[in-house]
Amino acid sequence: MSDEAKAAATRVAANTAIAEARVGLSGVRLKEMAVSGSFAVDDSTGNRMIQSLEGVIDSLTARWATLAKVGQTPPMSTTSTAQWVSGHMVNTATDDRGLLTQLQQARDEFPTYIEAIKLAKQNYRDTEDTSEQRLRTIHPET
Repeated sequence: MSDEAKAAATRVAANTAIAEARVGLSGVRLKEMAVSGSFAVDDSTGNRMIQSLEGVIDSLTARWATLAKVGQTPPMSTTSTAQWVSGHMVNTATDDRGLLTQLQQARDEFPTYIEAIKLAKQNYRDTEDTSEQRLRTIHPET
């Protein structure tokens, strides 16, 4: 397989994994895929994926105190409407689909994605080694 074909196949696999992650592929499922060998990614792409995830984790960690303010009751008047709006704002940030809830889940899930990507990088190397060995048995002079 040419280097261009390998790179294209890797991009397709990585894009597929990312697309599945966007629609709810859990870190656990991605790790299962990596353990089973159905998820593989080259070192360069895997390193960029890991770097991106670590960047998001670092950013969330650094800004968490500020982000957490979204989940606090905002100072408003004591009117019924203001109290309802205030409660609604807090609920919207902290309920099952709330911003803080989703960010916390992502922050908790990303390390598992990173583990899966590391396994997938090893899968790619193993596949490359196996392919190279097979090719050498077919064409020993290469």
